[in-house]
Amino acid sequence: MKYITNFFFLTLISIFVIACNQKEETKQENRSETNSSTQLKGQSGVVDSESEPHILNIAIGSPDHTTLVAAVQAAGLEDVLTNAGPLTVFAPTNEAFDKLPEGTVETLLKPENKETLANIITFHAAPGSYTGNRIKGVMGIGQATGDKVKVEVKDGVTFVNGAKVLGTVKASNGYVHVIDQVLLPPEEK
Repeated sequence: MKYITNFFFLTLISIFVIACNQKEETKQENRSETNSSTQLKGQSGVVDSESEPHILNIAIGSPDHTTLVAAVQAAGLEDVLTNAGPLTVFAPTNEAFDKLPEGTVETLLKPENKETLANIITFHAAPGSYTGNRIKGVMGIGQATGDKVKVEVKDGVTFVNGAKVLGTVKASNGYVHVIDQVLLPPEEK
């Protein structure tokens, strides 16, 4: 009987050790998967429902900016729009993208055009925090590409490089100005 009790006890210990090892391996695999997905996504992969939304959250949450979000993702610029900033983004609506010649958006979204697309998207962003009232008071704003956009106020309406500012949204890392045209850097016109 003592032999059976010892055998039973050893069997239970073995099962326990194997189960613990499998649990630890699963935990390590899960940690590894979590780390690799975070590394792939960077700052834009952080989920935070408590804080004020950043620029990328605002764009993703807007049904009028799905084309812009697709372009930002294709250009690999998601993390730029989630960084602390401050940053001012001129965000063309889907209708603004529709005004481009047929096939332009589809062509730009191709992987081989990532650099051109990134340049166009970057031309829509300015370092600094420009409120709706503050952009009215400047003649030009230096964009992240090194180029400047011209700001004009006509009959109380603000235009940036000819694009009408339709509205302004404050983000945790700057401002989003919704515009009715896609801004093209000088070399892309």
